[in-house]
Amino acid sequence: MLIGVISDTHGLMRPEALAALRGVEHILHAGDVGDVAVLDALREIAPVTAIRGNVDLAGACAELPATDVVELGGQLFYMVHSVHDLDINPKAAGVAMVVSGHSHKAKVEAKDGVIYFNPGSAGPRRFSLPVTVGFVTVEDGVEASVRELLVG
Repeated sequence: MLIGVISDTHGLMRPEALAALRGVEHILHAGDVGDVAVLDALREIAPVTAIRGNVDLAGACAELPATDVVELGGQLFYMVHSVHDLDINPKAAGVAMVVSGHSHKAKVEAKDGVIYFNPGSAGPRRFSLPVTVGFVTVEDGVEASVRELLVG
């Protein structure tokens, strides 16, 4: 199973991100959506599980859950916008991957048998950080990767 992971769009749904995500079977949005139209565009590609971030204070995005857990390909994914707000013990809960955003910095890290994955930011460029989306492959476990988007 191929899962697309995106975060920190801040209301900007880049065509490059949509193109990169085509073909995934599910999309996880790790918060700071910024505009419900972003989720609508992603839903045209695949089903979406999304949480709210610190900029999602009004409208439909404010109604998104702060955290969520979803089972995909037989694996549990726990979503929280800032990993610093993690409110469970992922290993004890049987979570394979914690998906977060917030920092705009892509990172894949394994701790205690759990993968912590931040796909970076696909929204407006922040500082000199790259614009990125993530991918998770579920097959005999989970593997995460990050793709930098070439944007003007």
